[in-house]
Amino acid sequence: MAKAAILEQVGGLTIGEVELADPAPHEVLIDTKACGLCHSDLHFIDGAYPHPLPAIPGHEAAGVVRAVGSEVKTVKPGDHVVSCLSAFCGHCEFCVTGRMALCLGGDTRRAQTAAPRITRNGGEPVAQMLNLSAFAEQMLIHEHACVAIDKDMPLDRAAIIGCAVTTGAGAIFNACSVVPGETVAVIGCGGVGLATINAAKIAGAGKVIAIDPLAEKRQLAEVLGATHTVDAMADDAVEQVMKITGGGVHHAIEAVGRQASADLAVKVLRRGGTATILGMMPLDCKVGLGAMDLLSGKKLQGAIMGMNHFPVDLPRLVDFYMRGLLDLDTIIAERIPLEKINEGFEKMKQGTSARSVVVFD
Repeated sequence: MAKAAILEQVGGLTIGEVELADPAPHEVLIDTKACGLCHSDLHFIDGAYPHPLPAIPGHEAAGVVRAVGSEVKTVKPGDHVVSCLSAFCGHCEFCVTGRMALCLGGDTRRAQTAAPRITRNGGEPVAQMLNLSAFAEQMLIHEHACVAIDKDMPLDRAAIIGCAVTTGAGAIFNACSVVPGETVAVIGCGGVGLATINAAKIAGAGKVIAIDPLAEKRQLAEVLGATHTVDAMADDAVEQVMKITGGGVHHAIEAVGRQASADLAVKVLRRGGTATILGMMPLDCKVGLGAMDLLSGKKLQGAIMGMNHFPVDLPRLVDFYMRGLLDLDTIIAERIPLEKINEGFEKMKQGTSARSVVVFD
């Protein structure tokens, strides 16, 4: 039996007990050690994005491998691992063309006819969210949803690499291929935005402009490498960016998931610039380029999970932390027990602090 935060109905989580099956040939059983609270979880908890219930959210996690299935090649019991929601099959068109983040991960899930990975009350199925369900003392996942990392890496910090940092840093290194000296604007300074700012600094961006309505978040952004900050709600926010950059940014990265911030990303581009949307926007939102934007060679792209290659990217990000390049300590605002998870999400709604991380003993 494992303790878990279960989404029974839209609105909040309840703590309950679940049972995890024995690992199938390609599955890994992990003792979860830490899991970050991500805004994407909140979209499911609040019902903005639908999901079969009951389910266990949580997808930004690190832990220690307890057991592996008979065919698992990539990790072994005792390994420290970070999980990733963009599990990849390894043989579809997206995987073999190096776009693993786009893999739909079909055969990384159990077949509909197979016994479920997670049950409760003697057999009632519990839906696994994003192939992980990490708000639980244990996870049972496909081997292609985790990667082994350096055992010297603190697991509470490793956890947030699994989503926020992979997404933010991946946008800089993979989706945007930022060239040293280029200017970057990051709109939204939550966990993903702060990681994006930190990665832009590592990549050698010439100017890194953090745009957020909250002064507290703008201060955090400066700690993580922002060279300039702009209040997103200022009437002249676009003009401020134009003035700082002499005509707009090469890359504008939206890290909130709001219509207004996505539109702002397009507005602050220079000729030939690229706007990259990372946030999960409401499902009825649309972002667009006008005729003059297109004639100016501007581009607009989505970048799911930063278009990561997580088996390669994640150990590198761990190495960046160990070498003092990646600042994960500033991104983590608090560490909480599983029982305080609803309070953690309430704090997220206020928007003033960075990442909260659930830590399991």
